[in-house]
Amino acid sequence: MDHHLFAPTPPMGWNSWDCYGAAVTEAEVRGNADYMAQHLKEYGWDTIVVDIQWYEPDANSSIYRPFVPLVMDEYARLMPAENRFPSAANGRGFQPLADYVHQLGLKFGIHIMRGVPRQAVHAGTPIKNTTVTARDIAHPNSICPWNTDMYGVDAAKEGAQAYYDSLFELYAEWGVDFVKVDDIAASRLYDTHLPEIELIRRAIDRCGRPMVLSLSPGPAPVEYADFLSQNANMWRMTDDFWDRWDLLLDMFDRCERWQGKSTEGCWPDCDMLPLGHIGIRSVDGGGSDRWTRFTREEQLTMMSLWCLFRSPLFFGGELRDNDEWTLSLLTNRDVLEMHQSSSGARLLKREGNHIVWGADGANGCLYVACFNTGENPLEFSLPLQALGAAASVQAKELWTGETAVVKDSLCANVAPHGAALFRLDPL
Repeated sequence: MDHHLFAPTPPMGWNSWDCYGAAVTEAEVRGNADYMAQHLKEYGWDTIVVDIQWYEPDANSSIYRPFVPLVMDEYARLMPAENRFPSAANGRGFQPLADYVHQLGLKFGIHIMRGVPRQAVHAGTPIKNTTVTARDIAHPNSICPWNTDMYGVDAAKEGAQAYYDSLFELYAEWGVDFVKVDDIAASRLYDTHLPEIELIRRAIDRCGRPMVLSLSPGPAPVEYADFLSQNANMWRMTDDFWDRWDLLLDMFDRCERWQGKSTEGCWPDCDMLPLGHIGIRSVDGGGSDRWTRFTREEQLTMMSLWCLFRSPLFFGGELRDNDEWTLSLLTNRDVLEMHQSSSGARLLKREGNHIVWGADGANGCLYVACFNTGENPLEFSLPLQALGAAASVQAKELWTGETAVVKDSLCANVAPHGAALFRLDPL
């Protein structure tokens, strides 16, 4: 089955990292799934992802404990820590949790690290359906610079493909719908790990279950866009994104570099949305237990850019703590329609603190986002003809819902670090 069909529109979901780091529990995953099913599913949010180190019994934050024992089966495959995921007892793995998520009408995802567990390599653990061991397939010089759990897999070694096949065979048995593979799209020590990406692509294709493949971290090199499209559904354009204005400002450059590279089923990824209540057990991003440090204007800027660019949307906060404002950002039907159905996202203008992006919608409509990256309010006056719009349009600002008939020029007053997002329908 063509993997492009697995994510025909940019995926939307929740990921445990921004609020719980490596230490999320089954109860917290179930609670966020319950919230999504009740409050967000009707708007298109449908994927629940358990992020890193679900196999580490004593993980307690986003700081990894080096060289600690991990839970693993007899074939070098990591398994959920039962003290954190009680339903995984008796070798059931994530199947009971996936079943629970599926019963809510949602999809279930997990995070994995590229490679084979170091403890399996040191112990010479067998690889399923082969006569080789983890030691035989390991690439011990290929390591992650920020996590000690894994060695890379040498794709040239006998048993390398069989190892990844055995992983995804297990994930298919569990009912996994989405896999985020880390330390693979870019590296501080190495180039993008193209051979292991190909091993994973083949393993998914062979496992008999559609799984969306997400590659992290970034920045993935633009020159690999075709390769990434041929092998994955989404890939990070950035390292971990947090609630800091400098990182949000930088994302305009990244989106500009990647514009035109999205194809159906393949989505350059701006990373998660650090919104709402984050940092509960995650100290990554330079903070602790907090509500997002982004101002409301900055939150509108982030949501407008992510949605018009058609990045995947993965909410990072504790959903059950959402206030009305945060929930409103996730349930704006006009904005989400743009995110799911527009095309041709492109930079229209960038002069100083004025940034304008556009995208095409149905029935000849045009989406226009006006961003003010400066420290003072800005007036935008954009000739409709220069935007590629009709000479007379009905303009709807999608965040406020205000509408007006506009002739000749679209005008907007935009707050510092803020955005105005319009749909222009020809009259």
